[in-house]
Order: sequence, then C-alpha cells, then structure tokens
Amino acid sequence: MDVVKQLERIFGRYAIPNLSLYLVIGQVFFWSVSFLGFFEIERIALLPLAVLQGEVWRMLTFLLVPPNAHPVFIAFAWYLFWMMGGALESHWGVFRYNLFLLTGWLLTMVVAFLFPYHYATNLFLAGSVFLAFALLNPDFEMLLFFILPVKIKWLALIQWIGYGYTLVMGSWSVRLAVLAAIGNFLLFFAGDIINRIRTGRRRMEHQARAVAARPDEREPRHRCFACGKTDLTHPQLDFRYCSQCAGEECYCPEHLGNHPHTVEKT
Repeated sequence: MDVVKQLERIFGRYAIPNLSLYLVIGQVFFWSVSFLGFFEIERIALLPLAVLQGEVWRMLTFLLVPPNAHPVFIAFAWYLFWMMGGALESHWGVFRYNLFLLTGWLLTMVVAFLFPYHYATNLFLAGSVFLAFALLNPDFEMLLFFILPVKIKWLALIQWIGYGYTLVMGSWSVRLAVLAAIGNFLLFFAGDIINRIRTGRRRMEHQARAVAARPDEREPRHRCFACGKTDLTHPQLDFRYCSQCAGEECYCPEHLGNHPHTVEKT
C-alpha cells in the first residue's frame, strides 16, 4: 500500500515496538488489582457518556480491560494475543501493525459514540488480530482445550460464522462493533483476498481446460488391440484383458471374444 509507506515515512518514528506485549501487561495489571479488590474495571472501560463528561482517559484505557472469563482462559487469551500480535508485527513491521490496531481503535470509537449509554468492548479489536493471523498462517496448529490439535483456519471459520450470527441476531451496537472489526480486517486484507480469489479462479480454469482437452492429447488407459478404440474415445465401453492370450492385449467388448489369440513365441 503506497499510502501506508507514505504514512510510515512521516510518522514511522512514533511507532511503538512490542505494542501487543504492553497491552497484555496493562491488562494483567488491571486484572490483578481488580481481582484483589483494589480497583473497579468499570472506571477504565469505554463509556462514551462518561467521556463526554470529561473522563477522556477511557478512550485509551478501555484497551487495558481484560477479558471476562475464567483465569485459565484469560491467560490463554493473553498468550494468543501476544503471540499473534508479535507475529503480525514481524510480518508487517512495527508501523503497519501499529496502524492496524490504530485503525481498529478508531472504528471502535466511532461505533461507541453512536451509543453513548452503552459500554464498548475491545473484544472485536482483538478478534481482528486473530483473523489477520489466521489469514496469513492458515495451517498454524493450535491445541484446542490444550489437547486436540486443530488448524487455525478452521477456528477462524468458526469465528466468521459467529460474526455472521451476531450480525443477524445481535443488537445494533454489537452489530456495528462487529462491522468495525471486519472493516479493519478488510482495509488491510481486501487486496490479498481478491488476489487469492483470482489465483484460485485461474487454477480452476486451468484444471477445467486440462479435463476438457481433446482425447488425442491425453494418454488412454485402455486401447483395443483389434480396432484401436480407447477409454477416451469410447468411455462407455468396458475394456478387458484376454486370459487366453500370451501378451497383455486389451480388447473392447466387441473383440474380447472375437479375435485370434496370441501365443508365446519359443
């Protein structure tokens, strides 16, 4: 993307390396103090109405709100986000990965302020990181429930199905939050997806041409020793080998019982 390169030349020096790690550390800290009863997570969550009343820090601190789940699954989610974010940063470079998260943050903010009385979540922004990693590494294997190996492309498919269900059944605030995450993903991967579709279509067209090639351009598996008919010119015929002939001659049904048998020369 030429635009990204231009932005990197101007703002690249402001990019933050290891941004995923810092976000995870922040979430670990706030989860810990909340778990110990020293802090209420709602004070850093994104509530647009509170932002309009002066609590502007919420626009950034909501990124540090930890997932709401069992501690084991929270730790696993932190590990995945750190690992996948680091992989994307290595693949794209620091600036482009920062830009990916920044774009998702901006889209999430826009959607959030459409519903000022509802808390916004960072869940779908993290989901866009997962989808980006899955698209770039479709055969990466994960241990589901720490036991069953499964390729990440199938987990990404499940997530897409879940997004589709949410778009149909969810509230408008959640629907738009999902669209923000999908929009962030498409802004960075639309070109790659289109190229993959074109490549797949060309491959299918090539295979179709190979299948539809003229019979004389392909080698037949069976050819009648008497008349020359083949399984390509007459695919409806059942070709057999004569058990009374000394060689490996193949015959069509018409000549299988009506041909001079060959004998082995001595």
